[in-house]
Amino acid sequence: MRVAGVLLAAGAGRRFGSPKALVGLHGKLFVDSAADLLRAAGCDPVVVVLGAQAAEVRRQATLQGVTVVDNPHWDTGMGSSLRTGLHAVGSADAVIVLPVDTPGVTVEALHRLMALGEPKVLARATYDGEIGHPVLIGSDHFAGVMASAAGDQGARDYLQANTVRLVDCADVADGADIDRPEDLRRRTGGA
Repeated sequence: MRVAGVLLAAGAGRRFGSPKALVGLHGKLFVDSAADLLRAAGCDPVVVVLGAQAAEVRRQATLQGVTVVDNPHWDTGMGSSLRTGLHAVGSADAVIVLPVDTPGVTVEALHRLMALGEPKVLARATYDGEIGHPVLIGSDHFAGVMASAAGDQGARDYLQANTVRLVDCADVADGADIDRPEDLRRRTGGA
């Protein structure tokens, strides 16, 4: 089975104050860390969806070994970025969808989801019973997800309307997202 990766990195990061693709942690931009993570897990291809400040992201980021696509409608929300990414993956059996602001996700968590990477499967990571990212979308669901993805909901409505396998990843990853500068400070041990 061929599992692609879609990295959602198009948002303006309004709550954070800047695009999270350009945020650094441990000397590396979020966008590069997340793209490298998807590649290290074996996702092929890895599609990085850019939008807000795309030219600046391209200037600062490495983005090696990935396909970079622009979402011209990034300001309408995550749904348009998800559609853009799914359209760009080609003929994969499934796709791992990862938001750029989840630096605690690990290769091990991705592998747990990828093990389910068949066309009919929908799966998502959980952390101590809380639903999180990444999400695995089998190719049989691509059209339905693209048709329903809107605003900042992404695939949420489609996932709620269909059977989704929940995969506990709490022992191998941290699913917390970084929404605000204080979230990043907590992660790095800052005040």
